[in-house]
Amino acid sequence: MPAIPSLRSGGPHAPRPRVPIPPARAVVDCAVYVDGVRQSGRRGYAEALNEVRTSGQGFVWVGLHAPDDRQMEGVAETFELHELMVEDAVHAHQRPKLERYDDTQFIVLRTVNYVEHESLTAAKEVVETGEIMIFVGRDFVITVRHGDFTHLAGVRSELEKRPDRLALGPYAVMHAIADHVVDTYLDVVAAVENDVDTLEESIFSPGRAVDIEPVYLLKREITELRRAVAPLTTPLQRLTSPQNNLCPKEVRRYLRDVADHHTNAAEQIATFDEVLTSLLEAASAKIGIQQNTDMRKITAWVAIASVPTMVAGIYGMNFDNIPELHWKYGYFMVLAFLALVCTGLWRTFRRNNWL
Repeated sequence: MPAIPSLRSGGPHAPRPRVPIPPARAVVDCAVYVDGVRQSGRRGYAEALNEVRTSGQGFVWVGLHAPDDRQMEGVAETFELHELMVEDAVHAHQRPKLERYDDTQFIVLRTVNYVEHESLTAAKEVVETGEIMIFVGRDFVITVRHGDFTHLAGVRSELEKRPDRLALGPYAVMHAIADHVVDTYLDVVAAVENDVDTLEESIFSPGRAVDIEPVYLLKREITELRRAVAPLTTPLQRLTSPQNNLCPKEVRRYLRDVADHHTNAAEQIATFDEVLTSLLEAASAKIGIQQNTDMRKITAWVAIASVPTMVAGIYGMNFDNIPELHWKYGYFMVLAFLALVCTGLWRTFRRNNWL
């Protein structure tokens, strides 16, 4: 009898050993900036940080995408990041927030993206969300992205064209990213507004049947959008506060503009939520009216049909002494009577808008 391979002996069903993924696999870009100018050459984040701290000039910008625990562990050791910040950056699904650990600030931004669709009836999703975490220190900034639409290559490229802005230090990078994220809020809000207007027009159009499912869908998506955008108010207020001595004064001025744009987006989202609540009530009321109308029509036809049913039931009884049973013209008189009564009922219901 052949021997059965065991798990311990490395048989065919034994779990494969986990292959460690190097931290560099999660690094999208790493660069040193001195006086707002990107330094030439490629270097790892440890080498870049050592270069900056040895020279005492510039800062390091490291971009990561969806790192796992082992990948983030090396970054945390190099930049001396607190374990609670690292845990949030790896596992994601955080609310927008701002936390401070000594001289390092950690901000979480929720990103949003509008999902194109032909109509709300056929759509399964209108808004999708992602996350960007930013670690900002005295001489470094680390961005951690989660989601397929959270690319920051365009932000880095635009910043590198503005060395005067980059010369303000790591917080200038944080401002640029926050400004980019909030601008996408406004773009998504503008796109969602078209959906709300279309839905409002369809509900209040006369003679059109109401489909309440798109209202529920958009209500759900607006709720998700509000949860991603609204909580950022407090972090932006703390960043722009004079008590935040880690953020340069000039950057705080730029952040106030970001806060204004964010307030505008949050207010519009709140308005959409209220409008959709009203549309939901209006749609429910319209459906109720449609159901009442249908019930009146059904009741009217049942009333009309009950007359010949009643007469047929009477003359279907097995009695010999039924009036006009043996009369030559009795059958035709009954038919005429039924036609007259049913026509009269039909005209009555028609006049009262039941039919």
